[in-house]
Amino acid sequence: MTNHEPMALVRKKLIERTAKKLEENHMTAYYAPTLEDARKLVQELLPKGCTVACGGSMTLSEAGIMDLLRSGDYEFYDREAVPQEEIDLVLRKAFFADCYLTSCNAVTEQGELYNVDGNANRVAAMTYGPKSVICVVGYNKIVPDLEAAVARVEQVAAPANAVRLHKKTPCTVTGRCEDCHSPDRICCTTVIHRQQRVPGRIKVILVGEELGY
Repeated sequence: MTNHEPMALVRKKLIERTAKKLEENHMTAYYAPTLEDARKLVQELLPKGCTVACGGSMTLSEAGIMDLLRSGDYEFYDREAVPQEEIDLVLRKAFFADCYLTSCNAVTEQGELYNVDGNANRVAAMTYGPKSVICVVGYNKIVPDLEAAVARVEQVAAPANAVRLHKKTPCTVTGRCEDCHSPDRICCTTVIHRQQRVPGRIKVILVGEELGY
């Protein structure tokens, strides 16, 4: 047994428990051991020629999924490929997409998706609009419960993303949420997906590697 095998087992069992709860909550769960497995799974789930949109996500970039979306096999509503004045239109078109791809700020072991947005375009599309939603989530974002999900966003995801986006918020200095009133605040809308009314609409790919913030 190598030094890595015990932790690999811990990760796999954590993912299996979480996947079971997601299924109980009428979301479809998948296990992808590696980034490459996750990318291939997304490719299998996306019919060629379908319309696709996505939320801003380090996870999708790290997993090579953004490159896949820009491969020409899909009609990708790419907000990074249009002028600033057209971005809002692209974000609105996401509601009519065949599929919406994103990650999550946290997934609880009870099978709940926890997300916090600034503009709310991501959580809105996850909630209603696109026919299918695919969430790609590294095992590092799995937490025991909603209290831990809140803590993860406040202490990890929000400060890291605020720095990445060059926001002028207190958390970029202190490294933790200060519940600010800055116009640059990126934590404005919180959405918890506890269950899914349309079985299988939300698909969650749990990856056995660390991904994103």
